[in-house]
Amino acid sequence: MTTSDRLMNAAEQLEKLSERAKQAEDRSAKAQTQAKADVERATEQARTKAQAQAEELRAAANDEQAKVSDSWNHIQKQWSEHIAQMRENVDAKKHELDAKRAEHHAEHAETDALFAISYAYATIEEAEYAVLDAISARMDAEELTAKA
Repeated sequence: MTTSDRLMNAAEQLEKLSERAKQAEDRSAKAQTQAKADVERATEQARTKAQAQAEELRAAANDEQAKVSDSWNHIQKQWSEHIAQMRENVDAKKHELDAKRAEHHAEHAETDALFAISYAYATIEEAEYAVLDAISARMDAEELTAKA
């Protein structure tokens, strides 16, 4: 696949990202009216999917063919470390039983969720920039090739 073919797929990938964000929105809204056991089951499924996606991202970043820039590799590693720490904290806090600690945990989890949404939003902004920059770079390369 040539670079221009990959760029043609960028719009499709951004559309998939939008659809996935809508699914997350719908599931989050639905969870607010579900029984606790159903929410816990959905949470575990989401965790499993997120873990698989993180592993896929890690493999892609480590793939020699990917030629991902050092800064993206660094961000991916930081993200993986952050996710591992968050999961460790969540697992540890599940064992806390008293109401005050449960309230503190809920507030902390809400703050983390809101930050994760902000982070995802910023990532989408960065993805848009990267796609547009790649399109511009491809145009420059084609223009220079045509002049040669």
